[in-house]
Amino acid sequence: MKYLKTSPAKCQGVRACEKTCSQTFFKTGDPSKSAIQVKEVGGKFEINVCNQCGECIPICPVKALSRNKLGVVMLDKKLCVGCLMCVGYCPTLSMRTHPDLREPFKCVACGACVKDCPEKALEIAER
Repeated sequence: MKYLKTSPAKCQGVRACEKTCSQTFFKTGDPSKSAIQVKEVGGKFEINVCNQCGECIPICPVKALSRNKLGVVMLDKKLCVGCLMCVGYCPTLSMRTHPDLREPFKCVACGACVKDCPEKALEIAER
């Protein structure tokens, strides 16, 4: 299974990953539209991103969530009704929503953020 592996100890809070993610998927530099979130807690940085656990899949009442051939949990926007049950259920709080969007969004392990992280705190890995 493909996922975005994080190394918070390497993170320096540059937040290039947030900008790259929001630019890649929403064509904006708005970090609130990023599937990866970085926050400073007690002088250290925490990186929150979907670990592809799949616990959200059975929660979706319209079956809009499923795994692709690489094991990544994907959202079918055509099926999604915007109920946000997956957002409320996500055990890692990494299923995101934004007031401008009807559907939730999450990391799909595309790797765009990995290339832009100057500290190499992110990598695409297999589980």
